[in-house]
Amino acid sequence: MGSMGRRPVAVITALAPAKINLYLHIVGRRQDGMHLLDSLVTFAALADTVTVQTADGLTLQIDGPFAGDLDAKHNLVLQAARALAQASGRPLRAAIRLTKNIPVAAGLGGGSADAAATLRALMALWQLPGTAVDLPALALGLGADVPACLASQPAFVGGIGEQLARAPVLPQVDLLLVNPRRPLATPDVFRARSGAFSRSARFEAPPRDGAALARLLATRANDLTAPANRCCPEISAVLTALEALPGCRLARMCGSGATCFGLFDHAQAAAAAAALAHTPWWVRASETTDSRSPALTGHPSTIAI
Repeated sequence: MGSMGRRPVAVITALAPAKINLYLHIVGRRQDGMHLLDSLVTFAALADTVTVQTADGLTLQIDGPFAGDLDAKHNLVLQAARALAQASGRPLRAAIRLTKNIPVAAGLGGGSADAAATLRALMALWQLPGTAVDLPALALGLGADVPACLASQPAFVGGIGEQLARAPVLPQVDLLLVNPRRPLATPDVFRARSGAFSRSARFEAPPRDGAALARLLATRANDLTAPANRCCPEISAVLTALEALPGCRLARMCGSGATCFGLFDHAQAAAAAAALAHTPWWVRASETTDSRSPALTGHPSTIAI
């Protein structure tokens, strides 16, 4: 078929970076049972990718190292696409490919990051103006972590996840991410939590380097560590192993677990990863990012019609 039978097709790719809770305090509980948070989140270079292009209907293809852990029929990516189409009045036409590099049910916000990346990518694919929908509200309807992942930049998170305040500029640091290869459901961890609530622990002055950031974080905690460890005792072993690594300035569980992270100065995490290569755990060296705009790339292509 000649050029008259071809039409341009947009292809958009969005990064879905892993969310890192540098600290996480539980500061209260609503009457409906939802817990209130005070957390400092940042994002890692480790990321899933969501690629979208024009199509006659809605499809989802999943690949990547953790593709086998997901249900393509009930994925949050599809929920995000349907919600955006309904809110904007656009036809539900997109072929979506999700490359899953982040472990599933690991405390890294992977599903929420995927949903947020889908919203960003489809906004671009469908050429929707920013005022077309209330994107933060739509994101919150998909999950408490989705608004923070939609922003994908360091922030203090409050409420149940919907209240975002920009954090001070954070130094870029190396991370060693370790997961005991045990999925851990967030509701199970919250159900296992008991005891008093913590106070908010926000700060204003930007830490000058990784050592200063580690000192700040050492006076804070992840309040979900103890209940998560009751659900998954391997977390204790992971934290102990991280703390023993040379150069590790701080070891902490991320989110509701079971992934833990070690905070290192530059170029140390990769060496530390080698020290844990003998374990049965998933181990990945990464680094924090301080991007002020989530990565979104696109290019025109052509297909025969």
